Amino acid sequence: MSTIRESDLPGIGKKYQIDTRSGDKLVIVIHDDGRRDLYHFAEDDPDETVSSITLDDEEARQTAAIIGGMTYKPKALETIDVALDELIIEWCKVEPHFHCVGKSIAELEVRPKTGATILALVQKHRQKINPGPDDRLAADMTLVIAGERKQIKQLKELLHKG
Repeated sequence: MSTIRESDLPGIGKKYQIDTRSGDKLVIVIHDDGRRDLYHFAEDDPDETVSSITLDDEEARQTAAIIGGMTYKPKALETIDVALDELIIEWCKVEPHFHCVGKSIAELEVRPKTGATILALVQKHRQKINPGPDDRLAADMTLVIAGERKQIKQLKELLHKG
């Protein structure tokens, strides 16, 4: 299992050190001004930097979306979910026969009826992160949804059966 260590850098920001399962060491420094510095260290010398990169806030958020699977999700991960304490983040494909096809998030009353949140709408060649109440769901669209396990189950039922 990978290890993540967090430490404060007074006057600078925060530092995160990730020791990956594969043996790599990655250090991410988040500056108070929004910049992120990433450092990759040599496997045989944990004090020697192999490479580094600096991202501004927007670049870091775009990179996070890519790494987090918001822009592309490998086929092998289509049914996987991520658990963070009680929070579940899951991908759900809208099938053509689902009740929700053609309806907006507001019409479905997603939050009031289930308590879950739709984080993103993903279609071929198009994605919308943080969709609004007027966004409509379409067949073959993949939804990135979040909530507690019970809320996710209720949302899936609402999408499928109404």
